[in-house]
Amino acid sequence: MSPEMLPSVIVLAGLQVLALRCAADLCNWTGSGFAAGADPRVILQVRLRCTEGSVTWVYPGQALRVALEPNLSSIRYNTVCIQPSPSLSGASVFIERAGELELLATEEGGRTGRQVFCFQADGPHRPAIYLQAGLQSPRTWSRRTVGFRYELLRNRSANASCRPCNDTELLMAVCSSDFVVRGYIKNVLHDSRRQTSLVEVLATKVYWQRGRVFVPHPHVSSQSQHGHIRTLLQCHVMPGDGQFLFTGSEHFGEAWLGCAPRYKDFLSLYQKAKIGRRNSCDFPLD
Repeated sequence: MSPEMLPSVIVLAGLQVLALRCAADLCNWTGSGFAAGADPRVILQVRLRCTEGSVTWVYPGQALRVALEPNLSSIRYNTVCIQPSPSLSGASVFIERAGELELLATEEGGRTGRQVFCFQADGPHRPAIYLQAGLQSPRTWSRRTVGFRYELLRNRSANASCRPCNDTELLMAVCSSDFVVRGYIKNVLHDSRRQTSLVEVLATKVYWQRGRVFVPHPHVSSQSQHGHIRTLLQCHVMPGDGQFLFTGSEHFGEAWLGCAPRYKDFLSLYQKAKIGRRNSCDFPLD
């Protein structure tokens, strides 16, 4: 974190600020930093009520706080994923947890591309995201646009996300996941900054996928497809021999791992479930 950023962080986290509430629809917000003027104490406050949407801040100035408070209050969403705009253009992105701000991305990091950041939000407080822009005088306002897309996910707990799925979860996953793929683990890369692991998969069979995560591999048989699946770093995923059945969800064009049993174990489970009429759907067996 640069030295000039520290005073601004203290202002954001302190109590001596002026909150200016901004109108928004249930899912998205588009607004201008002109509402705050040049007062460094002003923090624009936005509350969004959906589980996914976007924020667009034109002429960003000072700070913007976005509280994510979905209307489905009876359901706890314990993971928040955000995708900053391709260029932060002089802004920094923070998350607020337990009353403290944690830096996710900054202008000094250059273009963020399609990078997605996910973090746990299991605490008693609703998750909030800060955008902090550099100070500008009214005479030097330039047209910049920053923002992000967001999704709230209702996952298993962080610890449970790393354990193997039980039989019921697995039988449901092959019916309701965004992708179901059979294949081999080719490699695993770990990203300590994003706290995720990237599993490289050589797919021998793509049963279905919502997007185009798995595509034909240019250097392998035309029947094989290639793709990457993310999971939490704390799960300590390692390469393994044999075929697996990968299931999971897609967020911002990236695949996230759900259940991943060995294929032979899934076959045994599914055949027993079908005999006992416990299967949630008909799955195509080879």
